[in-house]
Amino acid sequence: MSRDGAPLYTHRAETVSTDRGSGDAVVFAHGTLMDRTMFAPQLDAFADDYRTVSFDLRARTDRYAGDYDLDDLVADTERFLDAKGIDSCVLAGMSMGGFMGLKFALTHPDRLDGLVLIDSMAKPHSAEDRERHGQTVDALEGLPAVPEDAARPVTHELFGETTREERTDLVDAWVDRWTTYPGDAVKGEVDSWLGRDDLRDDVAEIDVPVLAVHGEEDATLGIEEARESYQRIPDLTFEPIPEAGHSSNCENPSAVNDALDDFLDRVY
Repeated sequence: MSRDGAPLYTHRAETVSTDRGSGDAVVFAHGTLMDRTMFAPQLDAFADDYRTVSFDLRARTDRYAGDYDLDDLVADTERFLDAKGIDSCVLAGMSMGGFMGLKFALTHPDRLDGLVLIDSMAKPHSAEDRERHGQTVDALEGLPAVPEDAARPVTHELFGETTREERTDLVDAWVDRWTTYPGDAVKGEVDSWLGRDDLRDDVAEIDVPVLAVHGEEDATLGIEEARESYQRIPDLTFEPIPEAGHSSNCENPSAVNDALDDFLDRVY
């Protein structure tokens, strides 16, 4: 059986998604180590006014094995939208989901009404960061599950200082989930974006409104580095999110939702 995402996103889209509300569509794509449930605060806030859809990218499904890249995730997303009958949407991607979202905006502009980038950036990782992340995930290859001693340190990359100190329940819940993931699933999703293209010039071609929200305490992708990487986007709104790190939509959902509410009012 093929291990690509085509059968999954074409024929089993309901099994990997949460779909609430009706009307104009807002589709959410998660980041590395996360899953579609990370967008519960956004679905709760917007399902009364929009069709809100979050879906699991390949690493959180039974199709995690094998090599794939961001172009494959773009193709998965296109198939998913087709399967859900969504002609166009606001696509909101967190981190890895944002890396994919930028490529989606450049290759399928007709499918987008707007783009939301959550703690992401258009610039590739440095050679040093690629080596560091590569060594980390290479050590997980073949393991039946991510060990606790490998999962716990990642909280400093995925969550800001405020969250780690004041919302230990949120942090611990995600660590518990990470330790259920096959090592190969985590290696595959990191490998999918680790060598990604530099899109800092290409983003000038994006012709839909873009909202970028970014945690002020993000230690993984620095807020000013992200802001600089988006500077050629023609229609950009950049919103710093206080008391939040790399998972700002979970860490400070009210601030993210306020920014998203204003953006959706403008787009729709």
